[in-house]
Amino acid sequence: MLYYLFRYLHDHFHLPGTGVFQYTTFRAGLAVVISLLIAQTFGHRLIRLLQKKQVGESIRDLGLQGQNEKKGTPTMGGLIIILAILVPVILLARLRNIYIILMILSTVWLGLIGFLDDYIKVFRKNKEGLSGRFKVLGQVGLGITVGWVLFYSNEITVREYLLPNGQYSAIEATKFFKDVHLMITTVPFMKNNELNYGDLFATAGSLFNGLYGLLYIPIVIFLITAVSNGANITDGLDGLAAGTSAIIGITLAIFAFVSGNALLADYLDVMFIPDSGELVIFCTAFVGACIGFLWYNSYPAQVFMGDTGSLALGGIIAVLALIVRKELLIPILCGVFLIENLSVMVQVGYFKYTRKKYGEGRRLLRMSPLHHHYQKLGYHESKIVSRFWIVGILLAVITLVTLKLR
Repeated sequence: MLYYLFRYLHDHFHLPGTGVFQYTTFRAGLAVVISLLIAQTFGHRLIRLLQKKQVGESIRDLGLQGQNEKKGTPTMGGLIIILAILVPVILLARLRNIYIILMILSTVWLGLIGFLDDYIKVFRKNKEGLSGRFKVLGQVGLGITVGWVLFYSNEITVREYLLPNGQYSAIEATKFFKDVHLMITTVPFMKNNELNYGDLFATAGSLFNGLYGLLYIPIVIFLITAVSNGANITDGLDGLAAGTSAIIGITLAIFAFVSGNALLADYLDVMFIPDSGELVIFCTAFVGACIGFLWYNSYPAQVFMGDTGSLALGGIIAVLALIVRKELLIPILCGVFLIENLSVMVQVGYFKYTRKKYGEGRRLLRMSPLHHHYQKLGYHESKIVSRFWIVGILLAVITLVTLKLR
């Protein structure tokens, strides 16, 4: 809203200083500051309210060090993150931008699913929370919505550079180009690194022309569900999910800035996505919200984010990656989430296999997810979190290196 207000003041009254709101970098920096302030101010009040309402976390006895000390710690702190994201975005971003609309929708959608789960656990005293199939149904619903918009909306475009004779080229990018609706993505570590999803159906013949949405939308559903659940599983130690998400958010902000800037995209030879630069404001608000939440969530945590926060964080990351056409980098960028997910799948699969074969279930890890395995080995919680952050930073650097390493 402030963007439109200051634009009106600049265009009609030419007030000094109002033009600065036209710059994405200024609004992105302001978004970080506002999100941090909201997390600090609102966070403290919400924690006191949750304590007053006795909205505490019920802890299962898993035999982990320091586990009993967490009993009664307020949960549903994800409300802090969601508010600290939405307020600066609504104030500073161009709300008519299709990508901003998608991000606000994704944040609210998954935040509501997580809130329902936490509400049932806390107020209805049901430790199971929202049924797993309803969670998945909600994630699938968001995946269908996002996939449909990305696939069919004519506002979703990429820029193709042309020479006067019609040959495709990045030469004289500012003079010869056209914005087209194409479902293409970036393939990492390859020279000619653009993949058209339609080509995957090309070998099937003309029967499937125009129907590759049948492939693309399920990919979107899978990614949103997988990353959202990965963040949810990772949220098991103080500061782990929030810190890891902040690292990923910074990386996606860089991708959004490069993809939305014609000169940088041309220089780095990456896909230019018109209007995607506005996502930088959302990304910086996201990072600010995660860091602001860490003030209260770092060890020893004063509040837990609950599913309200963790489901939203993962879904936001997945949708951002899809919009900037970097979804094939998710296994690297979200490697911490991936390994946490895999550790649970491998542990459960191996247990079932050995029980069927030997009559008793055996375990590869002392406990899953992976962070609990290290707790069982005797590592302190803060050391595990710090090392996971280091791994996350390393994976983020590798992801950014793909801009030039082909």
